[in-house]
Amino acid sequence: MAEQLSQKPKAQLDAEFSDLYRAHLRDVYSYAYYRVGDHHDAEDLTEQTFLQAYRHFERAQRESNGRPLRPWLIRIAHNLAANLYRDRARKPASPIDETTVLAAPHTTEQLVEGRDELSRVLDGVRLLPDDRREALIMRFALGMDNREIARALGRSDGATKVLIHRAIKQLEELVGEHGGSERSSRNGRSAAVSRSDSKAGGADE
Repeated sequence: MAEQLSQKPKAQLDAEFSDLYRAHLRDVYSYAYYRVGDHHDAEDLTEQTFLQAYRHFERAQRESNGRPLRPWLIRIAHNLAANLYRDRARKPASPIDETTVLAAPHTTEQLVEGRDELSRVLDGVRLLPDDRREALIMRFALGMDNREIARALGRSDGATKVLIHRAIKQLEELVGEHGGSERSSRNGRSAAVSRSDSKAGGADE
């Protein structure tokens, strides 16, 4: 009975949900795109996320105790993405378009310098285990703090802090290895060009 009395009018709920939608549409889409790497799938995932959120919006408001609902939305998107991967386990995801990533509302600009470095970071993120990749997408693509990530992933604050620490450490190692091999390759090409130029110069003489 008390729950019935506490229900809000539909018009009020719709207005509040519209505010939530406008406030977090870009975050949900950004998460979906980083997660699945395909524009069409990200749009579908975003739409499904808000449809499901609308069905459970009033309950989520009650249970949140005034806390922001962004982690709740991202958790819905996280679960839907996991279902998508299960349904399409044999279908490879399209590669992420780096140009679009650079234009995204949130980026890893503070961690990287230049397009080449960003490309190496994105390559490294794709190689991480699912839980570590998820945590870094939330942390650096969406700017979520550890507590929000913990709520979105259904983990404790301490476990989330350890997860992010290990994810960053592994990513640094992957980016370092990739960067080192690329530098060696470039140095090798430069040396080859120099030797070729020297030979050409000698022939002219």
